[in-house]
Amino acid sequence: MEVFVNSFFEKRVEQLFELAERVERAFSSAGIEYRVVGGLATYLYVEEAEPDAGRLTKDIDIVVRREDLRKIAEAVEPFGFEYRHVAGVDMLVQAGAPSARRAVHMIFSGEKVRPESIEATPELGGYRTIREVRLVPLADLVRMKLTSFRLKDEVHLKDIDEAGLISAEIEAGLSPALQERLLQVRARE
Repeated sequence: MEVFVNSFFEKRVEQLFELAERVERAFSSAGIEYRVVGGLATYLYVEEAEPDAGRLTKDIDIVVRREDLRKIAEAVEPFGFEYRHVAGVDMLVQAGAPSARRAVHMIFSGEKVRPESIEATPELGGYRTIREVRLVPLADLVRMKLTSFRLKDEVHLKDIDEAGLISAEIEAGLSPALQERLLQVRARE
């Protein structure tokens, strides 16, 4: 029996995890707190619950403290990253191949990502580690996805929900506005 392997997909997954590993080494070496959020966090939570159900992402989004920004910029240089602020976005690009699409995008804890956001990004607290990646707690990830509520966030929420990860406890912790958004996601097919 012939087995087909999507080597492009596997290479992309490997590159993404190598990038996440470099982020971990850079931040750990400087004692800087961060949490992975966004598509990579969604992918890891979903894959753990339901293997082969996760959707791959192109970049890595992390939550950091704004007051750590200068320290971050210095800490990441030895690991092949450069800090950039482009079009209102703070990111770490790979020094040899700077690309916003393959960057590490930083979101600041305790701040709204956009002025119209319903809620601010959660403060850095506990975390969950999957495949050696420090993830924001699942309840915070769900809250952030419901706050952003772009099409890709809705798709991520659908994946999280279909994997059975949005518990009654997580739902109960949502504000009424975010509970309404979750109902909207569940109503779509």
